[in-house]
Amino acid sequence: MGSKDQGGGAASSGGGFFSSFAAGMRSWGTAVHKSVNGLLGYEGLEVINPDGGTDDAEEEALRGRWKQEDRDSYWKMMHKYIGSDVTSLVTLPVIIFEPMTMLQKMAELMEYCELLDKADESEDPYMRMAYASAWAVSVYFAYQRTWKPFNPILGETYEMVNHQGITFLAEQVSHHPPMGVAHCENKHFTYDITSKLKTKFLGNSLEIYPVGRTRVTLKKSGVVLDLVPPPTKVNNLIFGRTWVDSPGEMVMTNLTTGDKVVLYFQPCGWFGAGRYEIDGYVYSAEEEPKIMITGKWNTSMSCQPCDQEGEPLPGTELKEIWKIAPTPKNDKYQYTHFAHKINSFDTAPKKLLPSDSRLRPDRYALEKGDMSKSGAEKSRLEEQQRAEKRAREAKGEQFTPRWFNLTDAVGSTPWGDLEIYEYNGKYTEHRAAIDSSNVADETDITSIEFNPWQYGSSSSQ
Repeated sequence: MGSKDQGGGAASSGGGFFSSFAAGMRSWGTAVHKSVNGLLGYEGLEVINPDGGTDDAEEEALRGRWKQEDRDSYWKMMHKYIGSDVTSLVTLPVIIFEPMTMLQKMAELMEYCELLDKADESEDPYMRMAYASAWAVSVYFAYQRTWKPFNPILGETYEMVNHQGITFLAEQVSHHPPMGVAHCENKHFTYDITSKLKTKFLGNSLEIYPVGRTRVTLKKSGVVLDLVPPPTKVNNLIFGRTWVDSPGEMVMTNLTTGDKVVLYFQPCGWFGAGRYEIDGYVYSAEEEPKIMITGKWNTSMSCQPCDQEGEPLPGTELKEIWKIAPTPKNDKYQYTHFAHKINSFDTAPKKLLPSDSRLRPDRYALEKGDMSKSGAEKSRLEEQQRAEKRAREAKGEQFTPRWFNLTDAVGSTPWGDLEIYEYNGKYTEHRAAIDSSNVADETDITSIEFNPWQYGSSSSQ
């Protein structure tokens, strides 16, 4: 075993996308104790209306995206997995997917990365933490989407440029368990994450724990920040309208100075009380509160200097440090404008890697509204991935990531340990060679065939 790395957490994977109740949160919601729709076999399933109380669970159970026959079929397939980690156990229908992969979802954390630029430029060490924590909170508006992203194929990548001067690269380094690794950089900061989600299926809800490690280095001061996000819970997966909550603590630690931010994400209470609300403080290394932070993760965050009791200092005012950008109206997948940019080739670099998520035929077909083709392409890619695994095992070989190296370090998180990958710098050399080339690239980027494969004449390796 390698050296222990304490206190790590995955920010985005994402993010990303789901997790569970924090320990000790107060009880809320209600379970359906009668059979749903007159059908036996659904007793005890928890159905929670985030805008309601205790007496409308059965009414809420009739709502949602599923037709009755689809609900029944899905339940028959899924009920045997109750209590299990279903991260990569189950082949799911594309009807519940959004046209984006988990690697792309990891990139959504960069929408408001100008907050990291401000943190880097700040001379106040506590405001530096306030800006950085607001950046970590900002992605939760995007994470409330209830569609599932595609699981990346082993060796799949995602590249992004043309946003706030950043270069972003993510690579899928493991299939079982699914693990994504990313590196992002501009003139103000570097960002590195190793992400491995852990889930628990509860019948009508899913708890997801962000097992991972996040590191942000601010270049001007040289400080290194660690982030441990709260878990998230996806409610009403089958019965009722699906919605997401992330109650619990987010902790950001300055590993260089010992300063810390602790933010508490309020759980959704009766009739939506407390939903979206966040409160907390920036603490000095001596654990004295220095700045109070408050707001809602779906609208804005503000801060104000405080005394040792956590009360606002006289003569100071609450200052808004982040505000949600305008979003598209009536978007099918509740995408932000930035999410559309992530799928767009406008944010793709010159000579895009053929392993890039944008090029996946199943993702692209779903984006164009062809669900039948998307499902067929998804099945084809999954079978090709299984064939690759068989070929690799027959050769006695192991998959080796192209842009990241496995280290001896072991990250410790509240939800388990994980091996740590680090950026190996080869992508920087790869892009520098392309950017310095005088040869015009006239390739139609949309005509590039998706190719993350390790073997065969079409291998991108």
